[in-house]
Amino acid sequence: MVLDLVIIGIAIAVFPLSVTAFVLVLSAERGIWKGLAFILAWLACFVAVLAAVLLTTGGKPPAPKSAPSTAASAVKLAIGVGLVGFGWYRRRNRERTGHRRRSTGGLMTRLDRLSVWTAAGLGPLLQPWGLVAAGAATVVSADLSHASSYLALIGYCLLATSSLLTMEIYTTFAPDAARVRLGRLRTWIETHQEQALVGVALVAGLFLVSRSIAQLA
Repeated sequence: MVLDLVIIGIAIAVFPLSVTAFVLVLSAERGIWKGLAFILAWLACFVAVLAAVLLTTGGKPPAPKSAPSTAASAVKLAIGVGLVGFGWYRRRNRERTGHRRRSTGGLMTRLDRLSVWTAAGLGPLLQPWGLVAAGAATVVSADLSHASSYLALIGYCLLATSSLLTMEIYTTFAPDAARVRLGRLRTWIETHQEQALVGVALVAGLFLVSRSIAQLA
């Protein structure tokens, strides 16, 4: 379970669309407060999904090869296949159409006008839900009778949110330096977003497929 959560958590943390959106939120007027609202709503939704799974299982992992265990592995397999298909489609589409950098000027103007509450609403909306669902399917095997499971779950939540937390803290305590570095990061992501998106989808998808097949075998 721990290895699966680490890989899924890293994939969520570096997911290009979420990172780009958060950089834009931080760059907006009153960006620190909007970023904080974004993170709190993101975490609240993330924890709620995990809590719902743990309440369903009662904190006890299903027996190996049982119907719940097989269903969880099948869900991960389906998500993995979907991610591989998505990554392959985006790669082929990029080869056919070529990469065109999109301007974020209009989006930046709209973000400046967002309220803190609206920024909070973007947090759950912009989560990579396929990866979040894969994490939820993995948490089915958590055994809450052991302290190590609590540590693994807390570490998973922090890892998945680590990129957002790092940018928020950096912007809070070093706003001038953060403005420059986050501007460079945004430029790099806008230039390489398709490659990064394809890479994350393929790596995470292939990992989920291989792990799920091994568990179902």
